[in-house]
Amino acid sequence: MAGFRIGRGRDNNRPPQQPPQQQPYGQQPPPYGRQPYPPAGPPPPQQQWPQPGAGGHGEPEYFDPYGQQHPQQPPYGQGAPGPGYTNDNPGHTQVFAFGEDPYSQGATYQAGAAAAAPAGPRLPWKELLRGIVTRPGQTFLQMRDYAVWGPALTVTFLYGLLAVFGFDDAREDVINATLSKAVPIVLSAGVAFVICGLLLGAVTHTLARQLGGDGPWQPTVGLSMLVMSLTDAPRLLVAVFLGGDNGLVQVLGWATWVAAGALFTSLISKVHDLPWPKALGASAIQLVALLSIIKLGTL
Repeated sequence: MAGFRIGRGRDNNRPPQQPPQQQPYGQQPPPYGRQPYPPAGPPPPQQQWPQPGAGGHGEPEYFDPYGQQHPQQPPYGQGAPGPGYTNDNPGHTQVFAFGEDPYSQGATYQAGAAAAAPAGPRLPWKELLRGIVTRPGQTFLQMRDYAVWGPALTVTFLYGLLAVFGFDDAREDVINATLSKAVPIVLSAGVAFVICGLLLGAVTHTLARQLGGDGPWQPTVGLSMLVMSLTDAPRLLVAVFLGGDNGLVQVLGWATWVAAGALFTSLISKVHDLPWPKALGASAIQLVALLSIIKLGTL
């Protein structure tokens, strides 16, 4: 018993035991029966194979030593990328064309934007005149990009020749004058109505542009001259025989003036791509001028 001390024995020469050291995080040995984890740290550089061609099957392929497929996210607003394509990996910086917005979802509609192409082929003059009366909306839309100077100048000039007989005083002067004097009066009236139609059409086109329209000026002016002449032609035909002061002529004059307002509104709406209130406002000056100069002169 002597000489026996606590803590002494036959293993007293062993070094003191130290607590086991814990492996760093990510380097612990795997549980029994499982494959060892890959070493911590950045993965080894990926091996890039030669690229035989651009796009399709020619996309570069990469070797993944861990057998893991990284998620591939398509660019925002675009379709799915090709195989083996990722935007986040080195060497895969997405390329955008100069001046394009990668987040754009399409063209934004702007008020007054013109149509990309005409709605149909140019109409012959007979179908044009018939279409203004029978199907004005479709006719104006189809002819919105075509100049109609030939029919417009011809019809307006003939309308001016006939308009002389719609005014009682002018008709008496022409009937009582000699042929040498009557012809210049009739011809000058035709030219005056052509100039009047050109000026009023230009004013209407300018107002439509100020209200946001984008239609060309030649179809606007030419079609407005046709509308002015065709709508007032029935009143003039009746006034030639009955006179401008006749009650039937007066009623017919107001009815044709309302019809002219509807056709002017449809014309500006289709050619300048404007809603009907703005289209009616753009043609207001021309309507007032027609009422005061032509119709009120005979009513």
